[in-house]
Amino acid sequence: MKGAELGFPLWLRLAHWFNVLFLFLLVRSGLAILAAHPKLYWNVDARPGSEWLRFTRKEMPSDRMWCSTDEEVEWSSWLSLPGGEGLGLGRYWHFLSAPLWMACGLTYVVLLFISPEWRRLVPTSWEVIPDAWRSFVAYARLESPGPHDPRYNYDTRLPFNALQQLTYFGLIFALAPFQILTGLSQSPSLLGRFPVIERAYGPGGRQTARSLHFLGMALFLGFVLIHLVMVFWHGFAAEMDKMVLGRTDPDGSWLGAGLGLGIILAIVLFHVAAGAFTGSNRPLAHAVLSGLVDPIRETLLHRLGSVQDYDESKISPFFRLNGYPPISAYPQARGDDDTYEKLLASAFADYRLEVSGLVENPLSLGLDELRALPRQDQTTLHHCIQGWTSIGRWSGVPIREILDRCRPTPGAKYLAFRSFGMHEPTGLPYYECVSLDIGRHPQAILAYELNGQTLPIQHGAPLRVRLETKLGFKMVKYLRSIEVVDDIGKLGKGRGGVREDEQQFDMGAEI
Repeated sequence: MKGAELGFPLWLRLAHWFNVLFLFLLVRSGLAILAAHPKLYWNVDARPGSEWLRFTRKEMPSDRMWCSTDEEVEWSSWLSLPGGEGLGLGRYWHFLSAPLWMACGLTYVVLLFISPEWRRLVPTSWEVIPDAWRSFVAYARLESPGPHDPRYNYDTRLPFNALQQLTYFGLIFALAPFQILTGLSQSPSLLGRFPVIERAYGPGGRQTARSLHFLGMALFLGFVLIHLVMVFWHGFAAEMDKMVLGRTDPDGSWLGAGLGLGIILAIVLFHVAAGAFTGSNRPLAHAVLSGLVDPIRETLLHRLGSVQDYDESKISPFFRLNGYPPISAYPQARGDDDTYEKLLASAFADYRLEVSGLVENPLSLGLDELRALPRQDQTTLHHCIQGWTSIGRWSGVPIREILDRCRPTPGAKYLAFRSFGMHEPTGLPYYECVSLDIGRHPQAILAYELNGQTLPIQHGAPLRVRLETKLGFKMVKYLRSIEVVDDIGKLGKGRGGVREDEQQFDMGAEI
């Protein structure tokens, strides 16, 4: 190739800089998600003390009940996006950045293979392996293997050495797909519909996928660090010329360096603005981000139904809690309403589940009446939005049986599940909504037993919702009533649940 032909085309340079932008958005928002449960496991039960890596010094008490929310940490907004208690909006930033990053990568790969550029990236001879080793040895000796030095490069037409070529090839065609796969493998909707995905990760299942996803992020960051070192090693001006102007002049120019620094500053300012926008007006950020993200997730994952059937031998020996019971010992969960405690004192003899709203036949069902309805048992994987998982055997009545008896009217679209408990951070009544078709999913049940025993108080007695394609916060505990509605905008702040209203969680909760 002649000197001009050795340059990098505009589309490739744009892909490089957009990749930088989206990659760091993914990392920072991923850290906001990790902060909600800063522990990593190789076992699907996420047993306390079994983590192989942790990012917290918190120790849970041994003399009282504790919840998974007690394990959360808050990181600076300089590190995570957003900082503080930012799980809800962190997830939105993550799920917005992920498809943009994938679209950037797909565009890059398509253009790569319809142009001669693929020859630079894809090795075409096994000589690349020993040549890459020689380049590595040269770096270890603090030498600089030049791209046109036949001692270190099997193909003298390339603008970089064999070690760099193998690294770029592995990053694009191995590590990037690996991250996409391990990310999707944490979706309750996908794992519920296709349990083979979870089994493919061995005994650790989803937690193995979560740990591998973190390690993949660490590899990306390691690459970025080495990449920055190499930029200065091989000459800052010359390398910036390649990345900005597409030129491969060995001396480079300060025009390319200046423009490159300007692009980096623009990316930094975008991150600062994203953090400021998210932190200063969370409801507005929620509205904007959900408007972009929710339609994509709903299109891809909403209609998937669960077919899970774990062997009972897989039941987790320890099942974490998220949320305290609404009793006087936990006033933040109880509020001023003592109805639940009175029911608890009578062993729920007077408990009635009220089903109302847009129905032809309102219902009021006691526990004996619920137990007399068709029973369903299912051993499934619980996915908490914080990241931990546990397997339990749930028994109860399918929600479709309730719907068949109350007969929703033609205008009915949603089910609003209301709890006796409160949303602990705000003291507001706890409620969550799902679409009517989710209530008819095969494994959507109202559970009154866990692992063959009457549902324990800490897990939502006397009745809790189980929706096996959703995250745990949608599965309302201490179930008080079900209201069939036509518009979630009439409830709370109109987001589909108290956690969506107050913590910017996503109503779909499919991943």
